[in-house]
Amino acid sequence: MSVKIPSLDEMLKSGVHFGHVVSKWHPKAESYIYTIKNNVHIINLEKTQELLEEGLGKIDEVIKSGKTVLFVGTKKQSRDLVKKYAEACSMPYVNLRWIGGMFTNFKTVLNSIKKLNKLKEEKEISNFSKYTKKESIVLTKEISKMNKLIGGIKGIKELPGAVFMISVKNQKTAVLESKLRDIPIIGICDTNTNPTPIDYPIPANDEAISSIELMLDVVSKQVNESKKELVELKENKDSKKE
Repeated sequence: MSVKIPSLDEMLKSGVHFGHVVSKWHPKAESYIYTIKNNVHIINLEKTQELLEEGLGKIDEVIKSGKTVLFVGTKKQSRDLVKKYAEACSMPYVNLRWIGGMFTNFKTVLNSIKKLNKLKEEKEISNFSKYTKKESIVLTKEISKMNKLIGGIKGIKELPGAVFMISVKNQKTAVLESKLRDIPIIGICDTNTNPTPIDYPIPANDEAISSIELMLDVVSKQVNESKKELVELKENKDSKKE
């Protein structure tokens, strides 16, 4: 079951309807545009509601299949929010930059994650006591650097069941790798974005913090709701076996 879709009024207050200036539009986004105001495209929020519901339905399906949804948002204004809402539903995230080969060379990424986790464990247990002071400083800096890049995915063991992207236009490599590995994309598409490669495009303002947060909030809630229902389904099956 999907969570409550934000109302038109909630979306208006969060500025979800504001697209880009007319000169920056992408023709493939035309069906999502309601009108033009002050030389800015205005997004059709009824379409946003409709497509958001479809995207949440896919997220529900993925979570109930036992897989994860990777949150991706590397623009400066979305980084902290992506981390906040991904952690709120215990999902992996990428909020600094996409590492080339994250999906297409997944084994290498898993090795980097193992290395990070091993270094962190060693630091917690011994504080690198067997190393010289200089070596300890180098290793601590390496942990910090790796944590920024892959800290959000340190718990993953397999490819995600779907990716939720903030600002699809800024995630070309992530989109390409997702398509190559046949991983469904649920993505925020502003009026300057080609929605064609996206499996579940959600027309919305991808610049305003309030708009980004509203979308992340509802997706995070959907993940938690789906996880809760998955647990209930398993409990019901177990009780029937007894």
